[in-house]
This record gives sequence, C-alpha cells and structure tokens, in this order.
Amino acid sequence: MTPVPPPGPASSSPEFRPPEDSPALAEQSFESPLRNLPRREPVAVGPQACLAEALELMQARGTGSVMVLDDRGRALGILTRHDLLPRVALQRPPLDIATTPITEVMSQPVHTVDVGQPVHDAALAMARHGIRHVPLTQEGRVVSMVSERDLFALQRRSIRQLGAALRQAPDAAALVQLAPGIREFAAQLHAQGVGAQPLTDLVSHLNDTLTARLFELLTAARGLDPNHACWVAFGSEGRVEQTVSTDQDNGLVLDDAVDDAEREAWLAMAQEANRVLDACGFPLCKGGVMAGNPACCLSQSQWASRFSHWIAKGEPEDLLNASIYFDLRPLAGRFELAAPLRQRVLDEAPGSARFLRLMAENSLRLRPALNWWGGLDTTAEDGRRVVDLKLRGTAVFVDGARLMALARGVEALGTRQRLDLAGQRVGVTDSERATWLGAFDALQRLRLRVQLGPGAAGAAVAGNRVDLKALDGIDRRTLKEAMLAARSLQQRLQMEWLRG
Repeated sequence: MTPVPPPGPASSSPEFRPPEDSPALAEQSFESPLRNLPRREPVAVGPQACLAEALELMQARGTGSVMVLDDRGRALGILTRHDLLPRVALQRPPLDIATTPITEVMSQPVHTVDVGQPVHDAALAMARHGIRHVPLTQEGRVVSMVSERDLFALQRRSIRQLGAALRQAPDAAALVQLAPGIREFAAQLHAQGVGAQPLTDLVSHLNDTLTARLFELLTAARGLDPNHACWVAFGSEGRVEQTVSTDQDNGLVLDDAVDDAEREAWLAMAQEANRVLDACGFPLCKGGVMAGNPACCLSQSQWASRFSHWIAKGEPEDLLNASIYFDLRPLAGRFELAAPLRQRVLDEAPGSARFLRLMAENSLRLRPALNWWGGLDTTAEDGRRVVDLKLRGTAVFVDGARLMALARGVEALGTRQRLDLAGQRVGVTDSERATWLGAFDALQRLRLRVQLGPGAAGAAVAGNRVDLKALDGIDRRTLKEAMLAARSLQQRLQMEWLRG
C-alpha cells in the first residue's frame, strides 16, 4: 500500500465541520475561492490497498469517504459511505474485503475542482454529477476535500447572517443598503440549481424579515403601539411566492379601538414604509394596493365588512381587483388582528355560488400563451417575440388555485399547496395535479432564470417576459407543455363552476 499520512486530528476528516460560529466558515460566500475554506486533508489510500484497509481507515478517522491517490497525490478514485451498499454489501458472490483491491469498488472518474475556483463551482459539480464530496486540487494534486454538508453549513450560515443583519438594522437607511443582498444571495442559490419553490420561500422569508424590521423601526420612531395594528402582505408575498422582481402589495389592519387621530399617524407611517420599501427595490404598486393608501389602511371591522361585501355582492370588476386580497398573510405587529379576516373568507366563500362563478369567470380572462394551433403565442416587443411568463403563465395557476381553495375552504395560501389540497377535494386525479404542479414549477424556474440571469431586467413587469429566441428547444417544449397544462386547468374550472 502506498504510504499515507498517519491519522491526524478530527479536523482532517472530510466530514468535519467547524463550529457554526467559526469565522473561517462564516466569512465565506459562494463567490469566495475554495482555497479560503478551512483545509481538510483528504483521508487517502494508495491503489494497492485492499478494501479492508480502506474501511478500517474510514472507521478510525470517522469519515464518510476515502480517496484513492497515486504516488503524486492525483485522484484515481473515491469510495464513500453511500457506495458501500451497492458496491460492497450487495455484491454476489460476497466480496472478500481482505483481498479485494480498493480499485475494484472505487468510483471513478473523480470530479475535482481547483482551489482557485469559487465555492459555487463545487456546489455545481455536486449537483451536475450527483455526488456528495468534491476533492480540491492544486496543480493537479488533491490538497483538500469539501462535502455537501460543508456547503449546506455555509448556505445556512449565509442565510442566518443576512437575516440577522436585517433584524438588527439600526435604521431604514441600513435596510436599503442590505436589501440588494437578498437578490445577490438568491442569484447564488439559483446558480447552484436550487429549485423554484425553496428559492421563492427563501426570498419571501428574507423580504418578510426586512419588512418586519422596518415596521418595528418606524413604529418606534413615531411612538406608535405595534399591538394596535398588523402589517399584512397580499398577492405573491402573501402566498410566499415572491420572485426577485416584484412590486408591493400590502396593507394595515388597525384595532377597532384606534381613533381618527391615531389612524392618521398609522397612515403616515405606512406611507413612509412604502417609500422605504420602494428604495429597497420593491416598486410602488401601480394599482395602489399599499398600506399607505387610505383604502388599504382600515380597522379590523372595516376590512371584515369589505371582505363580506366582495363575497356577497361584489361585481366582476371589484373581484378582479380584489382577488389578491384573499392571499392575506400577517407579517408584523399584532397577528391576531388578521386571523378573523382569513377565517371569514374561509367561512363565507364556499357558500356563495355567485361569488365563485364570478371568480371563475375572472380567472378565465387570463389566457395561456397558446395560439389557435396549439403553438406558443407571442407578443412583439422591441423587435423580439416575447411571452409574459406571469400574466399568461403563472397567474393562470395562481388564479385557478385560489378559486379552488376558496370554494373548498382550504386554508393554504401557496399555489402549489392549493393546487394539491383543493384539487383533491375537487376530485382531480393524482396525475393531473402532478401535471399542474410540474408546470407551475417550470414557469417559476423560467421566471427566476429571466430575473437572475445575465442582463436580467430589474423591473417587475420586464422581469417576467422571455424572448423565445433566448430559449433552446427543450425550454420551448417545456414552456409549451406548461401552457397546455394551464389550459387544462382552466377547462377544469369551466366545467366545475361555469356549467349551465
């Protein structure tokens, strides 16, 4: 067996992670070079080693993998804990671990990354090749090891650091400075291949944290009691589906005991909050759905009356504009003020056939981007043929899922959960629901790619449009299939609520 270094301290193990408070890890980002990470001398054997020697070394060092290196330190193969079941334990006839060479069971080729490359290149290598460990090389020689758990620890640390910075921001100006970090971090995760749902969950969580801190700062500065009001999110933030290009949809629910003078103070605070959020990269809502608008700064009883009116007597145009209010979620202040409003909708909507029919009619106003021949329907824009992935894609699923959830009293706010849970109650088959979920995810992924990719548009509207020429054949087919799924959802809604 080629000589290997004697067992060292636990820190040389590829599975070792420094404490989460360790500056060595905490100060890194996914753009940092891999050489900046703590060095983990790889546990290794030579190509002449038998399987028993490799397993004994893994056990002694408490590691999840062992490298096979030649006499110059270059990677020949790797054996991980996850290889043991298929490559060793289940082999027939059973392997004699005392005589079987490690080279017969090791995985190869070994996918390595140079220490000069950024951290996210190691994450991409893991994602692309379905591996959990990546050896790091310098001039071709393996000098360290990074594991999937290392990157997860770094990712969690980064989220915690950004979240902590937002929660501890001393003033609104600090929040404006921190806000771009949310988009930057989302871009890093997107580059790793993180899925649409966890990415929008993360973005919404960090945006919630920013908004809650802003509410805390402004109420304190103005001497307002935060128990007298609840800041609520509507629309995509209410559904926890915010992408990185999104405008504001928010409101204030005031305690019924708030008098006119205090209400004016709350309204002034909300208007300042809307301006700060605009400076943070959340554009003002063109439709005026913002807490600084008197129509969105109401007492609990006023909001309750408004919801009841929409459900019992709302006109089509009223409901068209009001639909996003049914995605209400509390973010800051006294959450109990918002709870009865959500419950009122859940109690009253299922019993109003007129309301559900009007909601169904409104949901069919948005048409998937398909032409009469079943091909992708585009719009001319600056010499390009573009598709609006929101208005003619995800919004179809959002509206349809909301209708089904309101009709069946489903509490979930997220579109995926609504499609699944409410779809079951409507009687939609498992395969059809899976198709809808897959289509919605595909459209969200494409939206994120447009918003986070090279030359991404910053505006909320522009960031939802994709030029068909920028898509390859697979993307176009995926987009078309997603639109066909959106059409099938609308056909289901029409059959369920617009018959007769």
